[in-house]
Amino acid sequence: MNLSFNTCWRDELPGFYSALQPTPLHNARVVWHNAPLANELAIPAALFTPERGAGVWGGESLLPGMSPLAQVYSGHQFGVWAGQLGDGRGILLGEQQLENGKTVDWHLKGAGLTPYSRMGDGRAVLRSTLRESLASEAMHYLGIPGTRALSIVASDTPIQRETVESGAMLMRIAESHIRFGHFEHFYYRRDMDNVRKLADYAIRHHWPHLQEQPERYALWFHDVVTRTAQMIARWQTVGFAHGVMNTDNMSILGLTLDYGPFGFLDDYQPDFICNHSDHQGRYRFDNQPAVGLWNLQCLAQSLSALIDVDALNAALDTYQQTLFREYGQRMRKKLGLFSEEQGDNDLLNALYALMKREGSDYTLTFRLLSETEQHNAASPLRDEFIDRAAFDGWFTQYRTRLQQEQIDDAVRQREMKLANPAMVLRNWLAQRAIEQAEQGDYQELHRLHEALRSPWNDRHDDYGRRPPDWGKHLEVSCSS
Repeated sequence: MNLSFNTCWRDELPGFYSALQPTPLHNARVVWHNAPLANELAIPAALFTPERGAGVWGGESLLPGMSPLAQVYSGHQFGVWAGQLGDGRGILLGEQQLENGKTVDWHLKGAGLTPYSRMGDGRAVLRSTLRESLASEAMHYLGIPGTRALSIVASDTPIQRETVESGAMLMRIAESHIRFGHFEHFYYRRDMDNVRKLADYAIRHHWPHLQEQPERYALWFHDVVTRTAQMIARWQTVGFAHGVMNTDNMSILGLTLDYGPFGFLDDYQPDFICNHSDHQGRYRFDNQPAVGLWNLQCLAQSLSALIDVDALNAALDTYQQTLFREYGQRMRKKLGLFSEEQGDNDLLNALYALMKREGSDYTLTFRLLSETEQHNAASPLRDEFIDRAAFDGWFTQYRTRLQQEQIDDAVRQREMKLANPAMVLRNWLAQRAIEQAEQGDYQELHRLHEALRSPWNDRHDDYGRRPPDWGKHLEVSCSS
């Protein structure tokens, strides 16, 4: 089967991009590719073993129908208007037309200088490329929509960051890379025609059922609010901190986008800051829901020429309710509750208070809770707490709540294990794979990618354990 590519963005949105070619790396080679995703996209296996170099995965060649370009957008960074940004190191190679009628972007990250690189070099380093590939696949298999990693190319090109590192490229796949910042770009230029043109493009390609609706813009924005609230609620339930929730990193499709200084919780710290550049803690874990709403308000302002202010506010007013509903449903599943009772939130908050006081491991705590037997006063989770009396008091209330539902233990445990992963992508796991890859050994990268595809399975290796001492305080910055 021949791969088919469209050029919708290029053809329908002139003035929204700069056409240019990727800049290849020195001695580039494919070191990993996502075989399951490649199969879904009907990509021939032979493409991942080019006769020489890295082929399309390293920007050395293009496939028929590709027309590479860098998109322009703007955004608020750390709450401050940053002006024009754009694809500073990424190039949209093409939009693949799938047999089911959908299209997906092929976006090559680390592809070289663009008109939007500002003071940057247009490159990505192996470290950040591996982290994004691992994170995007981890989130996918946790059931959280986002961009996907298709391939990684390593090279001998030296790249200066905090130290000199090796250049790399990541091919990432997404239904779209349209960001809040795309709309902000034209709004702040007072170019409302292009704001409307982009909204029409988004609806035509991603919300076609709304095209004929007289209130299509309001209905569309309402769905953007819904998707964003659901995404952030899902982040919170698995303990994921994005780290750099600028408006240019927010997808209108509710996809987790642009993995940089992300981190999954180890110890339960609601004020966890995963980005050591975030000196004020704007993007700390417990502030993500509020930042999501703030970003949506920025988007609403950019759409104010299309949508009546009352309709914008009505959509924004649904954000908190949608987030709470999604979060509540998912946390009930994590607690093994099949019905909704008034005191459930108090029960969860009491557990959180214990976990915070003792520095309990977030993922491990809920996974061990999945072993609960409602008629047994003993729990494998008890040994994780120093203050056993406090845990016993909470666990007695928890067992009483479980017994109200009269659900068989085996049924509840099975369902809880489908809501409480045995492993997440802890920073120390990613760091171990990175350090080995930087020495030319990619076995751990492949092994970790394979493990992340089954996060709900019981584990008997170190992927499900607490981090070692060296892995507890890894610093991650925007260059990561």
